Amino acid sequence: MTALSALPKKKSDPIRWLTRLTVAGTAAAIVLAAGALAFILIVRLAYAGRAYPGVSAAGASLSGMDRAQIETTLARLLTYPDSGLVVFQDGDRLWPAHPIELGVLVDIPGMAERALAIGRSGSLASRLGAQVSSWADGQVIPPIVLFDQRVAVAYLQSLAAQVDLPTVEAALLLRGLTVDMIPGQVGRRLDIPTTVAALTPVVTRFHDAAVPLAIIETPPEVLDASQQATVARAIVSQPLRLTAEGAGPWTLDPEQLASMMRFNRTSEGSGARLEVGLDPDLLGAFLAPYAPDLERRPENARFIFNDDAHQLDPLREAVIGRTLDLPASIQAINDGLNAGLHEIPLVFQLIQPEVGSDATAEDLGIAENVVAVSTYFAGSSPARIQNITTASQRFHGLLVAPGQTLSMVEVLGDISLDTGYAEALIIFGDRTINGLGGGVCQVSTTLFRAAFFGGYQIDERYPHAYRVAYYEQGRGSPGPGLDATVFAPLVDFRFTNDSPYWLLMETYIYGNQLLWKFYSTSDGREVRWTSSGATEVVEHPESLYRENSDLDSGEIKQVDYAADGADVFVTRTVTRNGAVIHQDQVNTHYLPWRAIYEFGPGTELPPGANIADGDDD
Repeated sequence: MTALSALPKKKSDPIRWLTRLTVAGTAAAIVLAAGALAFILIVRLAYAGRAYPGVSAAGASLSGMDRAQIETTLARLLTYPDSGLVVFQDGDRLWPAHPIELGVLVDIPGMAERALAIGRSGSLASRLGAQVSSWADGQVIPPIVLFDQRVAVAYLQSLAAQVDLPTVEAALLLRGLTVDMIPGQVGRRLDIPTTVAALTPVVTRFHDAAVPLAIIETPPEVLDASQQATVARAIVSQPLRLTAEGAGPWTLDPEQLASMMRFNRTSEGSGARLEVGLDPDLLGAFLAPYAPDLERRPENARFIFNDDAHQLDPLREAVIGRTLDLPASIQAINDGLNAGLHEIPLVFQLIQPEVGSDATAEDLGIAENVVAVSTYFAGSSPARIQNITTASQRFHGLLVAPGQTLSMVEVLGDISLDTGYAEALIIFGDRTINGLGGGVCQVSTTLFRAAFFGGYQIDERYPHAYRVAYYEQGRGSPGPGLDATVFAPLVDFRFTNDSPYWLLMETYIYGNQLLWKFYSTSDGREVRWTSSGATEVVEHPESLYRENSDLDSGEIKQVDYAADGADVFVTRTVTRNGAVIHQDQVNTHYLPWRAIYEFGPGTELPPGANIADGDDD
């Protein structure tokens, strides 16, 4: 065997094959890269300064166009700012405008810049990818819209001058007796920010559209015053009569009503209204002077006691008191005028009396006659008797409440010819003269004695200036010192019903006798009294004769009567079940009083007559 056959066989080398593959791949990549680079260089050279294939805008291909060509093409295609139409609308009013007038422009240089930038930014791979993508799929450049809202605001401000309206309140004007109405107006203001916000999506998308103007409305508090105008015209169309029970009427003529009329805006819920009426202050000033005369005090019902049935018989119905309610009357007048009335009653606050017409003896605790006193007036003139009758009737059926103090002056009220009184002799100062109400003191004396002998509390009593014979007439007279005078408003007689029961008075004239009765329920009180009689007696002065030219010659008339002066002290003790209720003393000082005669000129007088000179009484 030869030596060659002894050598081993040659095996395959993996590393060598791997190396060969790597070299081959690298060579291929280099070839591809070189090809791509060559492609890029060729494309860049071919589209230098021009848009790459696939780039478009506004529906037109921009491929191969330089900046100037792109801008020219886009300017020709994108005419919306000049050719577009936006119509602003407010109701049936329209304002057309081109977008360019509203500050809308297209940024054509910017769009050209974007078109030329495709495939020219980023890494080599990014540029190549963008070029390929644009070539394969296309690349659309969107419009670049410039919207200068300041221009739009300025445009809308010019519209605001046509759209805006001030808020006007409805009003009424009074000229003489003519009522004019100014209608209200809803205020309007163009809301520019809101309108611009609505305009923006329209113009930025190149739409033609109608854009409603955004309006802010400001309604007046009172839009329509036609109803109030009708009311106001009715108010001044005729006089107004104000009425009240037992008084008036009072009339306000149309001119007075017009001078008092006021138009006021008042809130009503969430809104307001125009209110028509008379001025409360002026109306109050018109009514206030009548208020005192319209006032009426409440008066208890009056009764007489039926001695057989021991019940009360009605004598006079109760009187409901009233006072003029000025605020309520003013409101009623204005309410009535607004309702078309021209005769309106005034409004009063009513005051119920303590004792109504349906009261019973049991209700008031009246069961019996507790005291009866008489005085006599024989020899009185008809005028004096008339006054006694008139004054005593004021007390007939009168009720005095438990604890109430009765004032005789208050009960008598006005003493005048209008209230039924006549002129008769009265004591005035230090003389007796004719005056209204002569004889009323017969009534006060009788009432004083009824309260005195009934054991009631005496609060105020004044004696006469001199002893009056009337008050000492008749059997059973207590004598001097138990008289009482009244002279309104300074001299009064007052006593208090200090019993727990109501007191009912009855007065009667029998011939020359005034009888005064108290009805109540006895609480067991007893009265003891003593009198000093007339002490410290002073003889009356000499009679005086005074000439009176109104008398005929030979006529002599006595006008004052002689009375001796004296002091009288009367003591009274009132007890109940042995306990003293009252212990008081009635002190009286009577002045000596001369008789006075008047005579006519030329009359022969008695011998030694004391004739008055000019200053002598």
